[in-house]
Amino acid sequence: MEKILLIEDEVAISKVLQAYLQKENYEVRAVFHGNEAIPTFYEFSPDLALIDVMLPGKDGWEILAEIRKDSTCPIIMLTALDDIDYRLRGLNGGADDYIPKPFDASEVVARTKAVLRRSRQAISEESVQQYGSLVINQKSHLVKLNGVEVPLTPRDLSLLLFISRHPNQTFDREQLIEHVWGIDYEGSDRAVDLSIKRIRKSLQNWPAAEGEIKTLRGLGYQFCAKE
Repeated sequence: MEKILLIEDEVAISKVLQAYLQKENYEVRAVFHGNEAIPTFYEFSPDLALIDVMLPGKDGWEILAEIRKDSTCPIIMLTALDDIDYRLRGLNGGADDYIPKPFDASEVVARTKAVLRRSRQAISEESVQQYGSLVINQKSHLVKLNGVEVPLTPRDLSLLLFISRHPNQTFDREQLIEHVWGIDYEGSDRAVDLSIKRIRKSLQNWPAAEGEIKTLRGLGYQFCAKE
């Protein structure tokens, strides 16, 4: 079941949209305050977010910008501001669609389906990454080196899948804990170091000329690879 995060402070609108989306078999999580949006986004891991622009606390623009720092999750902006400049601001800021108020809930559902369709197609086309002898299939969660499956623990596999989705991007321990372990994790952040160590050992036969997992002192870790 695909998950929708609905960030809308008007309770009546939120309830109507929830009902319409749930009728289409989406799992919906509703947030009514802008300051709750980012923590809920990373805890819930939605397949799509519907974000109102005018919110108490952080507004929709701020939430969009924060999500787009490290996520390609499809986003549809909802707003009463129907000026072309606002629409362009949303689209140029990384939104996938923009729906002005007042709107019909059935239109929101239809456009949600369309954006998710495009997203699924993009994921399907980009699900297999190959870096020389290393092949990572994001969809099937399968990693092969020289044609042989690489045995990894579920957590190590999740970490490798995450950093490989963002090649040449640096993540510190806190970011990796948030994305892979979850914001409710209460253990030591040294778990990241140990996981990276195990992954490197599993990939020890991956030629350095094809790629490596780099440690950038004081900054974090980076999946550095040549496609």
